Amino acid sequence: MTIGVGGSTAEIELEKLANMTKNVQAISEAELQQRIAKAQAIMTEENIAATYINAGTNLYYFTGTRWYASERMVGAIIPQQGDIKYITPHFEVSTLKQFMTIKGEIKGWQEHESPYQLVKQTLAELNIHSGQLAIDESTDFFIADGIKKAAPAFELIDAKPVTAGCRMQKSATEIALLQQAKDMTIEVHKAAARILKVGISTQEVTHFIDQAHRKVGAPAGSYFCIVLFGEDTSYPHGVKSPKTLEKNDMVLIDTGCQVEGYNSDITRTYVFGKANQRQSEMWLVEKMAQKAAFDAAKIGVPCGEVDVAARSYIASQNMGPDYETPGCPHRTGHGIGLDIHEWPYLQRGDQTPLAVGMCFSNEPMLVLPNEFGVRLEDHFYMTEFGPKWFTQPSFSIDDPFGYQQMSS
Repeated sequence: MTIGVGGSTAEIELEKLANMTKNVQAISEAELQQRIAKAQAIMTEENIAATYINAGTNLYYFTGTRWYASERMVGAIIPQQGDIKYITPHFEVSTLKQFMTIKGEIKGWQEHESPYQLVKQTLAELNIHSGQLAIDESTDFFIADGIKKAAPAFELIDAKPVTAGCRMQKSATEIALLQQAKDMTIEVHKAAARILKVGISTQEVTHFIDQAHRKVGAPAGSYFCIVLFGEDTSYPHGVKSPKTLEKNDMVLIDTGCQVEGYNSDITRTYVFGKANQRQSEMWLVEKMAQKAAFDAAKIGVPCGEVDVAARSYIASQNMGPDYETPGCPHRTGHGIGLDIHEWPYLQRGDQTPLAVGMCFSNEPMLVLPNEFGVRLEDHFYMTEFGPKWFTQPSFSIDDPFGYQQMSS
């Protein structure tokens, strides 16, 4: 039997878990101010007059304001110089004040009024009448289109140089929050592995993982969860009607949680029972592809080269090439932070140079159609000396969590 898999119950494992977030430090107001200052420096360099930040993770990143996008425009304007201004429905003004960390004047619009005209008016009050207006890339089209029609004197451009330019390289506090989230999820993974038994459903495991995440300190539970058994593991993001667990099935669990909005996202693949030769060989190929990607991550190297390294190793094992299966049908990894998938990406077309503070998943999944899949997903962040793992990669298919390593 695979070490650390099976032999326990949900009740026993939940009882063992405890809150891991007691020493968490949130992002300070001073750091938020530094982010705005950096954004304004980028805007000066890029000749951007102002940047519109929409409700969502960008608004939270720059202002500490948690607000989710809807059909009503809520956001903020960061001018190249001067103080931030908020745009919101008038009936939300008092509520928005409660969520703001970075204080700023709030411009409210009544239901019959145009928020886009209010944007134009607010810019005029800032003495901004034309030039480049950067629009948060996550902004819904109807908002961008509304601004374009209301303020035709402006050239609307993608705000990615500002948003990604600030968010791609994480601070020490951000990395600590990411580390905390990942530490929590790896403990949940260990607990989930122990509750597996013949006949258990993916829904039962998913429910347990959500409860376990809450127990270790994630108030919203799992941010997401994928649980797959047997042949279903060959579908990277799951199937319509997942099967229950059978002896010697491959098990793939991909899940994560959030700490102060920062995400974990870890995948483990192992066998419930005893791995056969085919499973063992393919698992090792996946592990070595993950290692090839990690070893290729050097400061200044384009992100795409990390993807090339993993894919080249897979091709050397007579799989692929490129995105063909058997092989890896998707990119090697993605950036992670307040969004679970964010810039930059470990895919061949991304030429962004690796820099200190960038954080990535490393998951060059193997898909063997009509057989099984293997995804080992851990994350690393870039230091001046190279990549550093957030979580220790899986040890072996027979001892995925390294229990033998720890006891020796």
